[in-house]
Order: sequence, then C-alpha cells, then structure tokens
Amino acid sequence: MALLPLPPLLFLLLLLFLGMLASRAPAQPATLHERDAAALRDLRASLRDLSGSRFFDTWDDARSPCAYAGVVCAPDDADGDDSPDSDSSSTTVLRVSVLTLGTGLADSPGLTGTLPDSLSTLAALTDLVLYPGRVSGPIPSGLGAGLRRLRLLSLAGNQLTGPVPASLAGLPDLHTLDLGGNRLDGSVPAGLLLPDSPSLKVLILANNGGISGEIPAGFASSWLFHVDLARNALAGGLPPLPATLRYFSVAGNAMQGTLDGAFGGTAGGGDDGSASPPPPLPADLAFLDLSMNNFSGRIPASVFALPGLSSLLLSRNNFTGALSVPPPSPQQEWAVVDVSHNGISGEVPEALAAAGSLYVNNNRLSGEVPAAVARSVLAGRMTTLYAQHNFLTGFPVPPAAPLPDSAALCLSYNCMELPSASAADGCPTIGGPLEARPAEQCRSTTTSGGGAGGDG
Repeated sequence: MALLPLPPLLFLLLLLFLGMLASRAPAQPATLHERDAAALRDLRASLRDLSGSRFFDTWDDARSPCAYAGVVCAPDDADGDDSPDSDSSSTTVLRVSVLTLGTGLADSPGLTGTLPDSLSTLAALTDLVLYPGRVSGPIPSGLGAGLRRLRLLSLAGNQLTGPVPASLAGLPDLHTLDLGGNRLDGSVPAGLLLPDSPSLKVLILANNGGISGEIPAGFASSWLFHVDLARNALAGGLPPLPATLRYFSVAGNAMQGTLDGAFGGTAGGGDDGSASPPPPLPADLAFLDLSMNNFSGRIPASVFALPGLSSLLLSRNNFTGALSVPPPSPQQEWAVVDVSHNGISGEVPEALAAAGSLYVNNNRLSGEVPAAVARSVLAGRMTTLYAQHNFLTGFPVPPAAPLPDSAALCLSYNCMELPSASAADGCPTIGGPLEARPAEQCRSTTTSGGGAGGDG
C-alpha cells in the first residue's frame, strides 16, 4: 500500500519546525554579578534570624544566590558595566533587583544584626525591604549614592540609629521611603521635603523620637501625597502644605505658632480679608493630625472647609478663641473631629453635627449643645460625643428619648444637669465619675479666659 503524500501546507510547516529546532542555540548560562554576590555574603554575615525566625535557611552555598529567599535577580542592562563577565557573549550577567529581608509574617520575630556598607553596591536594586525586627546600627550613609534605581525603601520597625542619610534625597525614581519605628535622629534631609526628589510620594519617618529640625518653607512645592512625621522632635511652624497631599501627620512633636501660614487667615479668624491671599489648599487631604504639639491661636475656618477631609485631629495644643466651621457640603462627612484639650471658647458649631465622632472635651465651650448635634447622636449618626469638662449649659433632648446602644456620650462636668444617666455612661473612667461643675465656677468662669486644656 503506497503512502499518501503530505499536503503542501503541512509539509512546509514541518520543514519550518525542523529548521527552528536545528538553529536553536543552547541557552546561555547566567551568573550573578560578583559585587552583588559579595554584598549578599556580607549581608548573611551581618544579619541573623531571631529565635523563631527561619528566613536565612535557604541562604546556603548549595544553591544559587538568586534562589535565596527574598532575592530576585534580573539580567544586567547597564551600559559600561565593569563586571568581569560583561564582555563574554556566552554568559548572561544577573543583578539583584529586589531584596526582601525577613518574612513579614505575624509569627516571625524578624532579624537582628547590622546593615553592611556593601549593601550600597547592589546598584541595580529597585526595591529594598527590611521587615520589622531588631536590626540596629546606622543606615549606610552611601545607600542613596549607590542605589540610584531605588523605587521602594522600607526599613521600618527596627532599632536603627543615626541620621537619615542625605544621599537618599534626590533619587530620581524613589516613590516610597519608610524609615518609621526606629531610633533615628537628626534633621530630615531637605531634599526629601522639596521637589529635589521628583518621584517621592510616600515619606514615613514616624515613631523615631529623635527626628528634629523644621519643615522647610518650600514644602508646598513638593509632590508628596503621604507624609507621616509623627512622634519625633520637630520644631518651628507649619508651612503651607503640598496641593497633592492626602495624608499628613506631625502629631507628638514640638511644633508651634498659628496655622495661618499653612491655611491662610489672620489671628482674628482668617475671614476678614485683611490677611495676604491664602496658599492653595490640598483639596484631596483626607487625614490631618496636628495633635500633641504647641500650636496656638484660632483654628482657621479653611481647615474645616477642606473638601476631602475625613479625619481632623487637633487635640492637646494651645488653640484658643471660638470655632468657625462653615456648613459642610452635602457630600462631606467627617469620620472624626477631635479638638479636645485646648483652650477653645464660644459655642459648639452646629456644622459639627456632620461628624461621626466628635471630641470637644476639656475646653472652655459654653452655651447649649446645638440641637442638630443632639439629633445626630440620638439618630445614631454620631456614634461618639465627648463634651465633658466644659461650661455647656444644656443638651436638648426630647423626654425619654433613648440613646442608641452604639453611642458613647459624655457630658459630665459642665454647667448643666445631665439629661439622663446615659449622658455619662460613655465617659472615660479615669479619675472617677464627675456629674457637674461647682456652681461658683459656672457663675464666675463661664465667659472668662483660660489656658490651654480648659480647666484640665
């Protein structure tokens, strides 16, 4: 029986396939750049697992360094590389592009040791993450000079000391810098808060305790949208904020002065037109925390008018005068407004009824709580109202109106009889219950001046 000839198209496809097989060259071997291999060896010698962590189990000589846990390698595409293998057409040179030290798992205690200076020789690195642990010592001063391709640098939650390296300012591609939760000191390199770092969007230096100096006047010209400098030793005033900002915290520092420079206005409240034109305000700012500083003067009305604001935390400062709160837009809802522990006087603004949680306690507020605020509490829209330690004279509530189970209401130590026992149920228990101010204080000091924090 004769074999049938192949159809012409199938025959051509078969020839093409055989030709591809015949011409395919063997895959080129790949080797890690010697400087990167040396840097990884230094890291292994400088760091170790804390008890309960097994991150370095895979870092042994039996496997390629590119197979180590946390190491990602990529072909080296740098021009003019001085690797001894870069001139060989038979070898692909690899560089470490991503380095993640630690597992980041909740049950892993992390790593200990120090960061070697040779970490700065991983020139192709784009992402460097050190998960929380007990790594101590300084951040290599030349880290930014050597790692010019960095996009992400996170060393948070360790015990690193010394200054923030000035070399980290000006990196062209750096998007996120998180050095929070360490023991760093010294000033913030100005280039991190100015347009010198064109790609930087997220800057976190919170919870170091020793970061000092002032925020530079040109801060508003940066393109940052998340800045957390809380719980440090920053001083000076608050300059205008970047228009791109969405999250900003300097809580727990030693900053001072009024907010007029940042939000416009005058010492008289900022709405009489006598001040210079206010700076452009960050329309997308959702979280603003200036608590636990030494800011003073009146709170500008423009702070409450920020259209995207959800959380406003201004407690434990030296703010005085009356609150001026413009009516919120129908779309605006504050999750929390906290102006407690200041020296604010006048009445509670009706517009604050739009807050989900409202803290005005420990001030010098007087008059009745606005009916709109009371209705919001009784309807369950406002879940927390702390107004204790003021000079308030009433809380308008219909007879026998029940307080929602989800509501926390505290009206103790004011110049009123509590409308019901539930008006003190939500009060903090520190110091024991207090029902009303002594009558002589209400007669003599309701309208008098006073220091920050009300009467304590």
